[in-house]
Amino acid sequence: MPTPATRPFDTPAGTVTAVVDGAVTRALGVPYARADRFAPPEPYPDSAEPYPATTPAPVAPQRTSPAMEQLLPPMDLQVDEHCQRLTVTLPSDVRPDELLPVMVWVHGGSYVIGGGDLPIHDARDLVTEQRVVVVSVTYRLGVLGFLGDGRTVPANLGLLDLLEALRWVQRNITAFGGDPDTVTLFGQSAGGDAIAHLLISDGARGLFRRAIVQSAPLGLSRGRARMSRALVRAVGVVHPDTPLDEVLDRQERAERVALRFGLAGGMPFGTQYGHAPLPAERDTDRAWRAAAPEVDVLIGSGSDETGMYVPMIPGVRTLARYRPTRSLLRWLVVRPLSEVIYGRDVRRFVARHRAAGGNAVGYRLLRGATAAPTGAVHMSDVPMLLGGREAWVGSRLVPARTGRVSEPDDETIVFDRG
Repeated sequence: MPTPATRPFDTPAGTVTAVVDGAVTRALGVPYARADRFAPPEPYPDSAEPYPATTPAPVAPQRTSPAMEQLLPPMDLQVDEHCQRLTVTLPSDVRPDELLPVMVWVHGGSYVIGGGDLPIHDARDLVTEQRVVVVSVTYRLGVLGFLGDGRTVPANLGLLDLLEALRWVQRNITAFGGDPDTVTLFGQSAGGDAIAHLLISDGARGLFRRAIVQSAPLGLSRGRARMSRALVRAVGVVHPDTPLDEVLDRQERAERVALRFGLAGGMPFGTQYGHAPLPAERDTDRAWRAAAPEVDVLIGSGSDETGMYVPMIPGVRTLARYRPTRSLLRWLVVRPLSEVIYGRDVRRFVARHRAAGGNAVGYRLLRGATAAPTGAVHMSDVPMLLGGREAWVGSRLVPARTGRVSEPDDETIVFDRG
């Protein structure tokens, strides 16, 4: 197999050797920060030696999700607790005098699974079709990234990782042909939720100009303090040398405890208000209003978000196979839950952002790219943006019999411009 061509980029952080892959060039798995376990991230030190950016970023420690196994094709995941890496994908023919728009991808996965460099997040088509520079970020998850008591263990470490990644982008992206003044964050599910909270994070001002928030479960972000305290107790004391398997065992124990807290228990780990870099929960509305004039926002969700989970519930799976009962499930269960968890807060966010002097557009995906379950379910927008045919075909979201993201006229996106 021939050795891939490489290309050096001289950045303020040091020389980065990227891989030329046809129409795109990728600087893979570049470290943007480093941190000990349960410690805030520090910027990765500059290097006098060229950094070989030829290996995708590892994912944060995580357990295989049965839900994702049902939805997505198998993926080979390399795991590393020190996962603070990012990948820059740019057009191979970018000119020295060009400054292209920059899009920073924040992956989802309920703050417990996923990674920036999974094949389903490949930015090749987005980069070549739209002529942009895409940065995909990997950050800490679960117990190691989104649970802390604020005393012995800081909260929001994953959010702090993302802030460090954005600082790296501001400092270095010009070397890759990107414009640091036109940075757009985009992310889906927990990634969208993280972006919404980056708007009100201390230290985020000026790091991005636009935000695209896709299917963020904002309906689950409030009133989580009591659940978070219960999770801290369930996890117990984790030491710097506690084996990762034991850490993940304790995380699963905490997830079972979270089920007592209703819908919020469906995403037990997440942002914690009142801990750096976030304000207290009572101050969030004021903080979002203050940030509104400086960041343009596109925010929305699908009409049938929770329909993705219906086939994963054993007792309901059978009912979902039959058209009459599937229709009932859609109108009596899927649509109402989708509204409470995803839809209702989109309208609130847009109204508040506009009232505070910001530009905001709300959207709703009315029909999805899926064959079963039907409707605009959770994640049905991701294949429209990222990942190639090989990454998605055969999944629930891109059926093998067509190999296409959608059939003609199968999806409709409605924008609310006010």
